[in-house]
Amino acid sequence: MTESAQAVREFKMPDVGEGLTEAEILKWYVQPGDTVTDGQVVCEVETAKAAVELPIPFDGTVRELRFAEGTTVDVGQVIISVATGGGGAPAPEPEAAPAEAPAAEAESAEPQGRQPVLVGYGVSESSTKRRARRPAEQAPAPEAPAPAPAPAPAAPVANGTPVSGADRPLAKPPVRKLAKDLGVDLATVVPTGEGGVVTREDVHAAAAPQAPAEPAPAPQAAPAPQAAAPAPDARETRIPVKGVRKATAQAMVGSAFTAPHVTEFVTVDVTRTMKLVEKMKADKDLAGVRVNPLLMVARALLVAIRRNPDVNAAWDEANQEIVRKHYVNLGIAAATPRGLIVPNIKDAQAKTLPELASALGELVSTAREGRTSPADMQGGTVTITNVGVFGVDTGTPILNPGESAILAFGAVKWQPWVHKGKVKPRQVTTLALSFDHRLVDGELGSKVLADVAAVLEHPKRLLTWT
Repeated sequence: MTESAQAVREFKMPDVGEGLTEAEILKWYVQPGDTVTDGQVVCEVETAKAAVELPIPFDGTVRELRFAEGTTVDVGQVIISVATGGGGAPAPEPEAAPAEAPAAEAESAEPQGRQPVLVGYGVSESSTKRRARRPAEQAPAPEAPAPAPAPAPAAPVANGTPVSGADRPLAKPPVRKLAKDLGVDLATVVPTGEGGVVTREDVHAAAAPQAPAEPAPAPQAAPAPQAAAPAPDARETRIPVKGVRKATAQAMVGSAFTAPHVTEFVTVDVTRTMKLVEKMKADKDLAGVRVNPLLMVARALLVAIRRNPDVNAAWDEANQEIVRKHYVNLGIAAATPRGLIVPNIKDAQAKTLPELASALGELVSTAREGRTSPADMQGGTVTITNVGVFGVDTGTPILNPGESAILAFGAVKWQPWVHKGKVKPRQVTTLALSFDHRLVDGELGSKVLADVAAVLEHPKRLLTWT
């Protein structure tokens, strides 16, 4: 019996970012009883910065999923246990071994010094140690401590049949929780959201004709949907604060009450810039380059920073120092289904216009897909927020923590404008620059904003100033 007893190895939630303390399990790709191999992705988790796929660093059979989808788990907690093929020390007491083996195996499962970060972090050399290839007999010991409650919530159940990760419908964690509360099986809901995503309205609509969460007495519970029906008319809805929304809230509060914000505004005629954008789009030499007004604003800001380098700095409170940066990591605030994130283009000051356009396009598309890596959101120095895409004239943006300035780019609109002594229709926008008044005096902030406006009003200065 001791020779055939399976060893149990546990996989803990790794630090998938830089100093992050928790992550939410979005989706399980495996279920108890599935066979996994070294490096296979077993789940997708969401941190305060990005959605990340986690590979498991050993072979075996999934024994238990410790947490259900939608659960926030602290770094270091065991999220999955795997029965491997016996390669450990003999277990003299089958009944006691499963209770003690996980802790011992957990330490040996993750080698000292290993810092798993993202999908592709690479399984360590320990993946080849203590791995027995011989098939293990199914001893009763490992099954005894695996109660049904842990794996059961990890996957939705339709008519008593677990739904596999591959067939699971698309829905955000709050929507999954709502469906669970209302007793709605997401697999039976017809999605109306973009890309086949199940929305709250879909869940509420499905709740009316369906019984609440009692699985067995569905026929007797038929009148019960009337109790769930008032949910759409509820006077309030509570949504857990976690993931990106939680991180954004903490960062904005910290920034607002730490850095003394000053915001200045300027309205500028950008007709020439808009004409230049159209010419560049038609230029065969720029085929494949994504040219848009945001690209020109980004370039104008980089020109302004080059002319006024003192604005590109950070305040070191601990050492009471001003840290001037000789590089520009240009952040672009992006509204995504997961919330507001601010990835940045590294060393943007060194990029040509086509290179900047390529980096900007890749950054935005990656953010919208929810695949921005934590590294892409670290180390920003200044940021642009494009509120104009929402038809907004401008705003008073809050600094991204650790940065010195943020530029809001408003909507470009046709307006009557005095041009060469006559009132003519011109394309006009409003820019707003918020800056940390500990670092940036009013004069410096005004010069930076005026330079950005000058470049956009006369874009030929892009050539003369760079």
